[in-house]
Amino acid sequence: MTHILITQPQVKSCIDALKEQFTVHNLAAAANPELLLREVGTEIRGIAGGKVSASLMEKLPRLEIIAVSGVGYDSVDVATARARNIRITNTPDVLTDAVAELAIGMMIALSRRIPQGDRFIRDGKWLDGAFGNWSELKGKTLGIVGLGRIGKEIAKLATALKMQVVYHGRNRQPDQPYPYYDSVVATARASDWLVVIAPGTAETNRIISREVLEALGPNGMLVNMARGTMVDQDAMVEMLLSKQLGGAALDVFEKEPAVPEALLGLDNVVLSPHQGSRTDETRAAVGDLVVANLKAHFAGRPLVSPVV
Repeated sequence: MTHILITQPQVKSCIDALKEQFTVHNLAAAANPELLLREVGTEIRGIAGGKVSASLMEKLPRLEIIAVSGVGYDSVDVATARARNIRITNTPDVLTDAVAELAIGMMIALSRRIPQGDRFIRDGKWLDGAFGNWSELKGKTLGIVGLGRIGKEIAKLATALKMQVVYHGRNRQPDQPYPYYDSVVATARASDWLVVIAPGTAETNRIISREVLEALGPNGMLVNMARGTMVDQDAMVEMLLSKQLGGAALDVFEKEPAVPEALLGLDNVVLSPHQGSRTDETRAAVGDLVVANLKAHFAGRPLVSPVV
């Protein structure tokens, strides 16, 4: 049977389905990963997961395909894969609803201070007085950086909440009803809320610069659902501390799982442990698509969701 290497944790249904078709080696759960690679590296023809560096690929001379379990494939050394003609697939669409749902949930949590209100009660402070008044989403303008599948779903949900939507992307999309801005700074300047949901690439590294945050301003709210590297994290923290930025809802960070300590004590911040697609339903669907891509490749059929 064809040998497959799991490089990131997968749900049980995915692992079980892989074992029905392939000989599976779980690097993500190995007590001694280097020993496992020395023992089976020359047999591996496919990968399920991500975090595939050039050095890992060097240890897998027969590798043909990397089936990434997620939409983003920035944890894979794409240049090395291309040079070796290694195919790459990802799992679009299946996590659109889950990520969009969390984005809106985090916006509501930040605007109404839901985590802070919960802590306010648990700490017994309600007995001493009211919690205070906060802000609604209705009537506010949401700027979306990256109007792809997930961005469009966020826009749809935001519109249902009576928000106005504008967007920035590499290109204007004529079929979309939302106003387009040709720069991130202009989008931020026009927005009360700015959601980052573009792919994490070299081109989008720190696309949310200090200038963008200044354009968003002391009443503006930043929501990052993409990659921590897309935001100038130092500038963001500084501006949150000094109230030059109104607030932030963050599902991703520059050096996960490390989170800047300064964020932990701020009441104008909502933090989430990179759980955008982490629902039972979505992870099962992601696993199904990983398996489908690997099966298609080794059966000589067209890949279901190729990116390289």
